[in-house]
Amino acid sequence: MAILKTEHLTYRYSPGTPFEKAAVSDVNLEIEEGAFVGVIGHTGSGKSTLIQHFNGLLRPSSGHVYLDGQDIWADKKKIRSVRFQVGLVFQYPEYQLFEETVFKDIAFGPTNMGMTPDEVKRAVEEAMEFVGLSASLAQKSPFDLSGGQKRRVAIAGVMAMRPRVLILDEPTAGLDPKGRDRILKQIRAFHDQTKTTVLLVSHSMEDIADYAEKALVMNHAKLFAYDTVESVFSRSKELEELGLSVPQITRVFHKLRADGMPVRENVYTIPYAIKDLMRQLPKKGGVPHDS
Repeated sequence: MAILKTEHLTYRYSPGTPFEKAAVSDVNLEIEEGAFVGVIGHTGSGKSTLIQHFNGLLRPSSGHVYLDGQDIWADKKKIRSVRFQVGLVFQYPEYQLFEETVFKDIAFGPTNMGMTPDEVKRAVEEAMEFVGLSASLAQKSPFDLSGGQKRRVAIAGVMAMRPRVLILDEPTAGLDPKGRDRILKQIRAFHDQTKTTVLLVSHSMEDIADYAEKALVMNHAKLFAYDTVESVFSRSKELEELGLSVPQITRVFHKLRADGMPVRENVYTIPYAIKDLMRQLPKKGGVPHDS
């Protein structure tokens, strides 16, 4: 069953003025509960506007957004509860830290949800563990932490609310490769352990290939594709025409196929590439691999 669904979703900025523009246009989409979705699109494609509709930060100009089958705007008094169920982590979320300790910052959301003190404590401890923050940091000021640690505190603050859907808008922006990989692995572990639906917005096709199961592609305010990562990246020529770059390993394999090598076309991760190349090598005795 779809946890998130849109019907003819359209959103226009500056309606009725000379600057009116459709940021999202007639999007029909169903995202399955428990999915890990990579959201991609060039700058101005509409992806950020789309994700802000999922938790009610923006209200559609027309069309509908459903959370677990319920129109989130059917009763605007209930939109606050939607925002607890669909957690959104903005780009550079560490700029939103404000409490005097790490614990208090992560506890802010759960406390406002009405959790008891014991429930808040458990939620904070679980969230800190998910993002790899030592319990010894709980009473430190978040402003004394490293950039990567601050980012993880901010992400933990949303995880602690135990949302049904976790949306992260470029969560690794500005981090070094080691910090980026650490956060992505922790997000993946959170998804695997909690079965929470995760939407990861990223400009890195490699990150989407390595961590997501499905890919959602926006282009000029419209939904271009929503399918498995394998299926979407097999359309590399179309993606490149949209100004998107498929993973480098995918481009390499397409060139190998063009040069006559019998490699698979839908290779998009290095481990899968190695497996496919090994398939080409003869076994001992000269018999080629057949799987």
